[in-house]
Amino acid sequence: MWIVIKYKRNEFNFLKQDFKKTLGDLPLFFRPKIKYKKIIRSKFKFIERDILGDYLICYHEKFKNNKILSILNNLKGLKYLLKDSQVNQKEIMGFINYCKSFENKEGYLTSAFFKTMITKKAEFISGPFSNMIFEIIERQKNKLKILVGNIVTTISDNKNYLYRPI
Repeated sequence: MWIVIKYKRNEFNFLKQDFKKTLGDLPLFFRPKIKYKKIIRSKFKFIERDILGDYLICYHEKFKNNKILSILNNLKGLKYLLKDSQVNQKEIMGFINYCKSFENKEGYLTSAFFKTMITKKAEFISGPFSNMIFEIIERQKNKLKILVGNIVTTISDNKNYLYRPI
């Protein structure tokens, strides 16, 4: 069974150890990530970021047992378990499959993942317009016509510009 948990990012390794002690082995973790280049102190650095923030999706057969779930609430590094995970298995699996359909060879999400979520405004995460907010003027098949400040431009899906909805 899949569960969604909120965890303390700086205590993730403690959480993994406690999972192993409690369950006997580690559950399967699903953490969709993006990877992008950013200029830091005039050098390019690769940044890796979880798109779910401090949420984590886990799978283990023992999660079907309510007694195990109540024990998990006391693990170090865990803030809380989201309720109704058992009821929402279909939606969780749908989200995982949706994310996996947008992964590249390295397992990171592509910018096409965010394109479907953006309605009017977004912020560039990478590229020359990093940290700039833009408005979508028009959606075309493989590109977006956008407004950045007072400049109208077009960005292609083929480029590796990453952006997120605001």
